[in-house]
Amino acid sequence: MTVLDWVDEPRIIDTHAHQPTAEFLEDAGGEMMRDAANRFGAEMETWSYEEMIAEYREHDIGRAVLLGWDAETNTGNPPVPNDYVAEVRDAHPEFFVGFGSVDPLKDDCVEEAVRCVEDLGLSGFKFQQIAQGFDPSDDEHRALFDAIEDLGVPVVFHGGNSTLGACSPGGRGLKIKYGDPMLIDDVAAEHPDLQILIAHPAYPWEKEQLAICQQKGNVYMDLSGWLPKYIDEQVLHYAKTVLQDKVMFGTDYPMIRPGRWFESFEEHFDASEEVKRKLLWENAERFLEL
Repeated sequence: MTVLDWVDEPRIIDTHAHQPTAEFLEDAGGEMMRDAANRFGAEMETWSYEEMIAEYREHDIGRAVLLGWDAETNTGNPPVPNDYVAEVRDAHPEFFVGFGSVDPLKDDCVEEAVRCVEDLGLSGFKFQQIAQGFDPSDDEHRALFDAIEDLGVPVVFHGGNSTLGACSPGGRGLKIKYGDPMLIDDVAAEHPDLQILIAHPAYPWEKEQLAICQQKGNVYMDLSGWLPKYIDEQVLHYAKTVLQDKVMFGTDYPMIRPGRWFESFEEHFDASEEVKRKLLWENAERFLEL
């Protein structure tokens, strides 16, 4: 049973979940993922999707966005293939919403984006600019975002710092400047029909993130990757008030498990049930067109 005892059915939507399997944690993640696990205090163990879904059901989570991953050019690690994401989605269609990933530094990124939607039926895209090593506002990526805008599906961008490579020498070469949400603001301005979700409270650029979400009607944010007790008070205040229709729940599973997140949420997010329903599922239903 979820600690949210006022939720009486599995309506909650996790907008940010990764694979609890070797495809993500070991193959795509490699050493930089081990660094992140150490910072989260998480183990690099793996488990099945059936176990993942059962855990989510215990907490009244009815759907989860399962994210692809391709940072091969910048990291040298193999991707979580888009075909694999589609296969997992097809095996559990009532639960998973599949988002693909394309490496913007690959020559075929536009063609792969089209294939993800038109052939695989994936519902959107995830970009991790720090791991992928790219500036989304650079003109060289305009064709990719033009194509995704034309495809009519949303995108998730990473926001803020990253624990990938944390405390390793040189952060394993990863550059956190690519997590600045002001780079996403350019994309939002130039692609007004592209629906954008900025993942995570974008530390240390939370104020910039809040400003963008207020000013751009096509930009939203989630609270994944942080326990609510660590989230900046201004972010939580805006989530209860002026941005209550634009903020969504996410975990960053398996690094943060839903039980821990909800316990912290109930203790540190004092808001009406109406606002909590928006954050936990209603905003995501609209954003994902579920």
